[in-house]
Amino acid sequence: MTNTYLTPESLAGMIDHAVLAPTATLDDLRDGCQLAAKYNVASICVRPCDVATAAELLKAKNSPVAVGTVISFPHGSCATQIKAAETAQAISDGADEIDMVMNFARFIGAENSTDAADFLRDEVTAVVSAAQGKCVKVIMECCYLNHEQIAAACKVIMAAGAEFVKTSTGFGSGGATVEDVTLMREVVGAEFGVKASGGIRTLSDAAAMIAAGVTRLGTSNTAGILTAMHSTS
Repeated sequence: MTNTYLTPESLAGMIDHAVLAPTATLDDLRDGCQLAAKYNVASICVRPCDVATAAELLKAKNSPVAVGTVISFPHGSCATQIKAAETAQAISDGADEIDMVMNFARFIGAENSTDAADFLRDEVTAVVSAAQGKCVKVIMECCYLNHEQIAAACKVIMAAGAEFVKTSTGFGSGGATVEDVTLMREVVGAEFGVKASGGIRTLSDAAAMIAAGVTRLGTSNTAGILTAMHSTS
């Protein structure tokens, strides 16, 4: 791998450090916030129940790292009203960024493309409204979508006011792929946010996704990736 444009600092600024394991403890959350502050990553992405604590921990460290959380994670199957309410609570608790899981099962199972688009538009619009101007990323769970569905979903998400399309939860049948990221970037254009997550464990994984066009990376192996980056700089 050649690092002709990336520095350890710029790579860190693209990472959303994930602390999303179902078994994550308060100690795990503390460790995650310490790591996020140490490397000055873009954000720490935590479970909704951990938002307030993460915000307090980072504030105590005078860290600029944003607090992100996940909505209707990992299946996306909550009713739209619940997604909006969960978002509003997260914002109240101190979340700066919202990663919502679209109802991908409803999207791919709709009777026609119009119904699919209408449902997705309505739920994204509801979450964007509840987020009160905070950044909203929409997790598409691409492993369950074909190329036509990925492209269609990207267009709806953009029109509904979100700021990012995102590949995966990391809990589906597959994670981020270069093929999917390339397609997403082609559809959304140069300026819209694209986030890859799921299976990004190494510096090579991260570099491949960046080359394909992502602007954010979700990973729980932040330390390993950035340690490797420092060793090659």
